[in-house]
Amino acid sequence: MHIRHLNLINFKNIQQAEIEFSPGINCLVGENGAGKTNVLDGLYYLSFCKSYFNSIDNQNITHDQEFFVVQGQYERQDEEEHIYCGLKKSQKKHFKRNKKEYTKLADHIGLIPLVMISPADEQLINEGSEQRRKYVDGVVSQYDKPFLDDLMRYNRSLMQRNATLKQLKESGSRDFSMLDLWDEQLEQLAQRIYQKRIDFIKELVPVFQKYYAYISDGKEEIALNYKSHLHDGSLKEQLLEVRQKDTIVGYTTRGVHKDDLELLLGGYSIKKIASQGQKKTFLIALKLAQYEFIQKHNGIKPILLLDDIFDKLDDARSNRLLQLVSEDVFNQIFITDTNKPYLVDIVKRTGKDYKVFDVAGGQIVG
Repeated sequence: MHIRHLNLINFKNIQQAEIEFSPGINCLVGENGAGKTNVLDGLYYLSFCKSYFNSIDNQNITHDQEFFVVQGQYERQDEEEHIYCGLKKSQKKHFKRNKKEYTKLADHIGLIPLVMISPADEQLINEGSEQRRKYVDGVVSQYDKPFLDDLMRYNRSLMQRNATLKQLKESGSRDFSMLDLWDEQLEQLAQRIYQKRIDFIKELVPVFQKYYAYISDGKEEIALNYKSHLHDGSLKEQLLEVRQKDTIVGYTTRGVHKDDLELLLGGYSIKKIASQGQKKTFLIALKLAQYEFIQKHNGIKPILLLDDIFDKLDDARSNRLLQLVSEDVFNQIFITDTNKPYLVDIVKRTGKDYKVFDVAGGQIVG
């Protein structure tokens, strides 16, 4: 699968762009702030119905404009797919496949598999557990629709339980009948979410370790450790145990919405001990493992976006990463960089078909 053509109108700093891509490697070169990453974000939008960087849709419209349009023409399993996203300020976002509008955006997730590696991924290491849960859930949701449905139902039930707890706190009532209802629903949904997260991480870890060992030349040991309240047994029983505490604080303190993924280097938190190069290697290996996982379960090679990928990597790690992306396991690739001669030299060595686009002030030439 690959994207042939991308059309952007009033998307971030790009007022108008019509781009024809190579099915191999596409290089976007230019100064920082030129708009290279915005092109990648447009591609991300067409896969996930949202921006990789800014979840507030209106803020992705070019300043002083009233709307944006992002359109892509893909070749997917020997058939053409036309994907359209359009948004006017303060109006509903429209998302279409082959001119037919989706009634639920969730129905689109997984159709155009894509993996993005960006400096923004450092939030997986530096920020709280919510970012790591989003990473896990985002991958599983691309191939498992029932999981995504369970996750959305869990979050709705959690909101209802929290609203009930807040009412109990404010009123001083001890009528827990509604809590019994929400606890029962959360128990069933949480168990399925928990098991699928476990299955995903168990399968991902050896692939992740393989990629990290390759890029780092086997010099370091890394691990992922899944933490969950459900390790301790039934969520329903735990919610009953903490019911008094939850009523006092006014929200739910146990459940899969508190799960976390420990990122370990040499047995210690990578956040505390790793160099910038080690952190970047860790994240790249994690995303490449994600790529392989999605391909296996979806049956389609995802599009791979590499934003500022060589920054903070030494020459040895950069060269090994280059060797990896040269392999046939990867299909269409997009790479951004500020150093055109360096990037072109690297891409030539892959032996793959490629195109180079110069980006400046939101203008794309190539």
